[in-house]
Amino acid sequence: MLELFDLTQKLTGVFGPSGRETAVSQTIQEMVRPFADGVFTDVLGNLIVRKKGNGKKIMLSAHMDTIGMVATYIEDSGFIRFGAVGGLDINQLAGTRVIFENGIPGVLSFEEKVALKDLVLNHFYIDIGVKSKEEAEKWIKPGTFAVFDGTCSLNGDTIFSRYLDNRLGCAVLVQALSMIKSTKNDLYFVFSAQEEVGLRGAQTAAYQIEADLGIAVDVTDTGDMPGVKNKMAVKLSEGPAIKITDRSVICSPEVVELLRNAAKKMDINVQNEILISGGTDTGAMQRSKSGIWAGAVSIPTRYIHSPNELASLSDAQNAARLIAYSVSR
Repeated sequence: MLELFDLTQKLTGVFGPSGRETAVSQTIQEMVRPFADGVFTDVLGNLIVRKKGNGKKIMLSAHMDTIGMVATYIEDSGFIRFGAVGGLDINQLAGTRVIFENGIPGVLSFEEKVALKDLVLNHFYIDIGVKSKEEAEKWIKPGTFAVFDGTCSLNGDTIFSRYLDNRLGCAVLVQALSMIKSTKNDLYFVFSAQEEVGLRGAQTAAYQIEADLGIAVDVTDTGDMPGVKNKMAVKLSEGPAIKITDRSVICSPEVVELLRNAAKKMDINVQNEILISGGTDTGAMQRSKSGIWAGAVSIPTRYIHSPNELASLSDAQNAARLIAYSVSR
């Protein structure tokens, strides 16, 4: 079995915003080949890993892509304007370090003349430490992508990192695959592309696979911080969550029951996830063609879509155990 923190640390270190997932896909391919019966990629960039069986066809999906930025315009002074790739929260941006796909670092900041309450994304820029447009254009052109910069570390049971959404979910799927020595069901582990910009990869993969049942693996919010805006019954370090609903899906009762029964047999504590905003690959799978049973295992995570996310290693490990048991029998 592979070590989950090592997988997470490696995956969070790879550049791969939406539409630029190739390096992530290549890294995961190296991880899964010893355990797979087949590995291929499709036109949209999804990585699909098969573990053969003769029973139901089951699709598991964890998205590879992250939110990020794309350069849109360079000021005469060399400061870089940018657009959002996925859901950027402007309250999290000021003073954050970023790194472009060619390795050039930068710092996010905003026009100080604008009151904080009036800030919108157009007031932000990236400073790469140059003095002119000509100097900046030696390194960065409109269309160059960037992501948050940062490292992955562990304190006790707690993982601190950029982009646990959803590289931690990818690591969980890789570990679950490594746990399965044989399977009754025909399993398709999908590491999907472009989830952050509309669940695009999972939609095309589900159409292609035509599964009987689908399970997404992603992060979810928690309700255990001071002054949290939206109360929810999910806490860090109290087990993975079984999704009931979010804005993209009402999960199939059959899948919810499958996961609950597996958790009971494995003696894994699970939580119920009712997410009032956001969505995951679950919704895309459920609506594919004539529809399939679909659900999700979610990993409680604080500060999602910020430069520094936080999750419990044991929650993620138990998510991998739950998935491996649920789908292989």
